[in-house]
Amino acid sequence: MSSTLFFLSFLQSNAHTLPAVNLFASAIEGRWDLTINENGKEKPAWLDVRHSGLKTLVGYFVASSGSARPVSKVNFTNDKFSFSIPPQWEMGVGDLTVEGTVIGPDNISGTIFMPDGKKHGFTGVRAPSLQRTADPVWGAPITLFNGKDLKGWKADGPNQWVVDAGILRNPKAGANLMTEETFTDFKLHVEFRYPKGSNSGVYLRGRYEVQVADSKGSGAAYDQLGAVYGFLVPTEMVAKEPGEWQTYDITLTGRMITVVANGKMIICNAEIPGITGGAIDSKEADPGPIMFQGDHGPVEFRNIILTPAK
Repeated sequence: MSSTLFFLSFLQSNAHTLPAVNLFASAIEGRWDLTINENGKEKPAWLDVRHSGLKTLVGYFVASSGSARPVSKVNFTNDKFSFSIPPQWEMGVGDLTVEGTVIGPDNISGTIFMPDGKKHGFTGVRAPSLQRTADPVWGAPITLFNGKDLKGWKADGPNQWVVDAGILRNPKAGANLMTEETFTDFKLHVEFRYPKGSNSGVYLRGRYEVQVADSKGSGAAYDQLGAVYGFLVPTEMVAKEPGEWQTYDITLTGRMITVVANGKMIICNAEIPGITGGAIDSKEADPGPIMFQGDHGPVEFRNIILTPAK
């Protein structure tokens, strides 16, 4: 019997007297909130690394845009790690490659090589658990949109959003719109409608997108109505026809989310692993705004009411 097999046999025989330990864990395993320096601008990203079997590391990666992408193998030796994935929305023909170093138990840094040949430095910290130890105590509801103007809201670029007859409208692709106030745990009610073929999203804390899309007739998927984009698939597709008003009632506490769409619960107290593409930043422990995606297609919102946890 080899020394490795003997050691494993010994551990199995004496498991009741030994402390619980993951024999194959490495310093890179876990979830990481990344900040990329793109020509002096900070862009968020996210990485999850876990072991598969005895010696292989795999994972998921979220860039500053796009959905969570599987990583088939993460190389890790002497605190150095690397992996490559095919391009998604990035320009260029090469792979996206990440090379980095683990710095202590809670920090990493490195370089991202983009498919177009450009490269950017990044830093990372271990993502917070955001686990709550008690049920929330809800405060008084807050009306986020007054139906008259954009008071309490701001755009992240040249603003194309308008208010018309009590409706918040995004007539064309442009800037995202977010609340000036930030929130941590909350219940959110929002009504929305879109024309045929359009696409938008509701970002919670500015980091987790609940997809808004013309999905009538399609199956439930990571990128269709009701999904937490790239991560959580709704249990069923409840989209109405384009041009009809629809509703979300969303509860977010820590990482746990429940989504009721058009009166049906389609996500029940599920964990959001990390930020989704298009997030404002990767600072998951911080409160954040409610943000409406405005860089895809036309969309309208009304009756936006948030009930914060005390």
